[in-house]
Amino acid sequence: RESQVELREHIDSLATELCRINEDQKVALDLDPYVKKLLNARRRVVLVNNILQNAQERLRRLNHSVAKETLRRKALLEAAGGYPQGLPGK
Repeated sequence: RESQVELREHIDSLATELCRINEDQKVALDLDPYVKKLLNARRRVVLVNNILQNAQERLRRLNHSVAKETLRRKALLEAAGGYPQGLPGK
């Protein structure tokens, strides 16, 4: 995620720099297509970043659910008088 944020910042910086260069040029260069390409790349980076954040949040919730279920099962086993044969007690 950090690299996605850094990439987005670099793209923003490049787009700003291209606009500044275009304004400073005595001969009008059409840099708009390049700026649009950078903005499109930025949009894709933001999309990937959102997908990664959603996946990370789902993994966090899944990990929490697994830990909760593990504790529940351990409590059930301990309440039933210990672990079944063949499983080491912890």
